[in-house]
Amino acid sequence: MVLRTFGWSFGVTAAGLVTAFLFGGWEAFALVGILSILEISLSFDNAVVNAGVLKKMNEFWQKIFLTIGILIAVFGMRLVFPIVIVSVSAQLGPIEAVDLALNDQERYEQLVTDAHPAIAAFGGMFLLMIFLNFLFDEERDVHWLKVIERPLARFGQVEGLAVVVALIALLISGTVLGTHAVLYDGHSDESATVYLAGIAGLLTYLIVNGLSSHFENKIEEDEEQQHEAEEAARRAGKQAPVVLLAGKAAFFMFLYLEVLDASFSFDGVIGAFAITNDPVVIALGLGIGAMYVRSLTVYLVRQGTLDEYRYLEHGAHYAIGALGILLLITIRWHVNEVITGLIGVALIGTAFWTSLRHNRRDALQGGGEGGEGGSPAQKPEVPSGV
Repeated sequence: MVLRTFGWSFGVTAAGLVTAFLFGGWEAFALVGILSILEISLSFDNAVVNAGVLKKMNEFWQKIFLTIGILIAVFGMRLVFPIVIVSVSAQLGPIEAVDLALNDQERYEQLVTDAHPAIAAFGGMFLLMIFLNFLFDEERDVHWLKVIERPLARFGQVEGLAVVVALIALLISGTVLGTHAVLYDGHSDESATVYLAGIAGLLTYLIVNGLSSHFENKIEEDEEQQHEAEEAARRAGKQAPVVLLAGKAAFFMFLYLEVLDASFSFDGVIGAFAITNDPVVIALGLGIGAMYVRSLTVYLVRQGTLDEYRYLEHGAHYAIGALGILLLITIRWHVNEVITGLIGVALIGTAFWTSLRHNRRDALQGGGEGGEGGSPAQKPEVPSGV
């Protein structure tokens, strides 16, 4: 199971490390290993959220996410994205930006760092919206931190509350943080940039999430038929079928996952420059890490981990909220990437531990009491050939 799921990641790791050694010797080899670990630690919560969406999609779109999606994640966000940033911010052509990345790495790092306020505002707002919509979801039955989540879920009845809170956060970010934004050679007033990028991140979330939700609602009739089929199957003692997202609904879910992955990769790409400014080494290290995130996503879906450990997805969303807030904070103050990674791992680890405690308590009490959570959902299949 492990080899089948992580086989491609092991292969890419070996190829990446060999390439790094041939490119820059043992120093490049070590740097690629460090960057890989950094990316995995920063993106573990990304894998958990990805799995929550991926399990709803049919086999075709799962394959698209695990093939084309990984190409976008590795080559698009980890290699092309920084070059695009340099090209836009310095008003250079793509070829000139590539030449700058290869031949003037100090200037290249400076341009990417100077673009950080815009990147942090965009990614921070996108991730914050994911977290806020999770907190204000009044239809969610399972609550982890009940003292916090139950009252906030009731506030979810207020239309557009998540957007209002996000805009307040953006206003504070622009006025308090953006006026003293960190640039390569000091601080500068980047409040206008923060406002513009933050609104762009908010709009991106609303458009992509809104479209995916719109088409997902269109298959509610199929889901109702599924429930009827499940009841009939239970009465007959058979396994219930699972209706998975396809067509336009799955397409917009795929877009949502790619934008989400992009938002998660922002801090990794920027943080990588604290370790090295060589674009080849950065692409190799973060690319290897991205492969493990994809493989971990598949593992979580195949094992039905999110159904078995009921609070794991909660921990991931809290980690997303923490990352979104930290991204906004880094507009003005530097936050060490180790701290960012440890916060995410701590939140997910705590959620996993409390899930284990709940399962043990439930088992001792005879299980299956219903209430919050109910019985585990049917595990959807993930294509075995990926």
